[in-house]
Amino acid sequence: MTTAAIKATAYALNHVPELALHYGNTPWIEKRTRGMTEFLQKLPDHLWSFDQAASYAPHLAYIGAIDLDGLAGTEKPWHEHLFSEPKRFGRYGEIMPEAEFLGLLDICDVFDLVWLEEAFASDVAEKLGRHPLATEAMLKRLEAGHAPAEIESEVSEHHALPLHVEGKIVGCVRQGHDIDECLEAYVLLENLACKAGGVLALLHLLKNAAMAPEDVHFVIECSEEAAGDMNQRGGGNFAKAVAEIAGCVNASGMDVRGFCAGPVNALIAGASMVAAGVQPNCVVLGGGAVPKLFMNARDHIRKDLPALEDVLGNFAVLLVPDDGTLPVMRLDSLGKHTVGAGASPQAVTTALVLEPLTKLGLSFSDVDRYAAELHNAEVTLPAGAGDVPLANAKMIAALAVMKGQLEKAEMVNFVARRGLVGFAPTQGHIPSGVPFLGHACDAIAEGTMARAMIIGKGSLFLARLTNLADGASFLVEKGRPKEAPLSGLDRDAVRQMIVETLAEMARALKGD
Repeated sequence: MTTAAIKATAYALNHVPELALHYGNTPWIEKRTRGMTEFLQKLPDHLWSFDQAASYAPHLAYIGAIDLDGLAGTEKPWHEHLFSEPKRFGRYGEIMPEAEFLGLLDICDVFDLVWLEEAFASDVAEKLGRHPLATEAMLKRLEAGHAPAEIESEVSEHHALPLHVEGKIVGCVRQGHDIDECLEAYVLLENLACKAGGVLALLHLLKNAAMAPEDVHFVIECSEEAAGDMNQRGGGNFAKAVAEIAGCVNASGMDVRGFCAGPVNALIAGASMVAAGVQPNCVVLGGGAVPKLFMNARDHIRKDLPALEDVLGNFAVLLVPDDGTLPVMRLDSLGKHTVGAGASPQAVTTALVLEPLTKLGLSFSDVDRYAAELHNAEVTLPAGAGDVPLANAKMIAALAVMKGQLEKAEMVNFVARRGLVGFAPTQGHIPSGVPFLGHACDAIAEGTMARAMIIGKGSLFLARLTNLADGASFLVEKGRPKEAPLSGLDRDAVRQMIVETLAEMARALKGD
């Protein structure tokens, strides 16, 4: 089988302005190396409330509270034209407030690393108790809480990191080892936040698929974090850790890493296992990255803009065998950026777009939408990084012109019709094509789209191991109804026809 079906998708955001303020890598490093600079003093004045974050068009598009036409129809700049009513829940998932996310962080902690202040813990327990996806088993994992003096002692004497909500310390994350840098409090906070976001996305996925957690066979986690200790820094396993909290007792799992190309590679790996019959129900998911919160905040503050990078992005996708009724991932022609492909934009686009299309005899115009690096341009433009999705669409159009498949005069129209407006948070792996998968599957199911290409790219040089880039892509299209198997009587009739045909051929040959 060369296809795997996409049964459901889920997308969730965690609005965490205080985590961003204290532990986003840009402010975190600034404070440690330069103290309370002017940038850090101004940053709190640029934080958004939950209602503002839940009224922001790109966030609503991410969780499916509005479709992409609704996003395109929202007046820009989006941060100045918020929706009149905040929307916490959407078709694919939700935007979770920070207090509840810290409660989820505690639920996901199995080594007593997260301590919540007792009054805050009680309040969060009440809030999460009303959450439609919180199970009884999960709620039992919430701690009763600790006295403020205990938390203060952990922070002041034992290197714990304080957790804040609305400027108040409401808990802490403790270190996991006295000397192991891989288990220091910051790393553990980063990993636990990634795990908690993955759990939230998985819970929404199970709801969207109307599936019991016990029916999940395999989980692949594809964020950019690394879990381990000093002896095996990236040993994992986020996937099984997430599956455990969500109650997927029959699932195994593994982690796939590839920087921003990780999610697409993970989906290809999961779809391959499904198509081979190895793991019939496979979940691919990714949690958010705390260090990338407020990554571009310095430029936003300089230009008197809101500090928009205050959400952790998470997603989950359920892959199942192709029964002909669901949108499918094609595995017979995948894009891959080989070692010898070259790193120029043209070379990367050739490998990831042109080559898989050529193999199937398809042209550039046979793909309705190309989804690559869907960063929200309101975040990247002020930082000088440009409109990344637009640049990708222009490169694809330019290559189509070079290959004689598009007139130069049609490039602008091609970009408008087949490119996408970026709406994903700048969480590295999160924007790389996958946020469009839910919208694409809906459009394919509704008959308004025939085919989309999901493209992931990665910057491997960040690890200081190679200067190579990376990338992978796949096509999503409508599944083809399977032909009904012949009944017993039909087989007998066919067998008789074959016998009679062979007898006729024998008589004809004998006559010759």
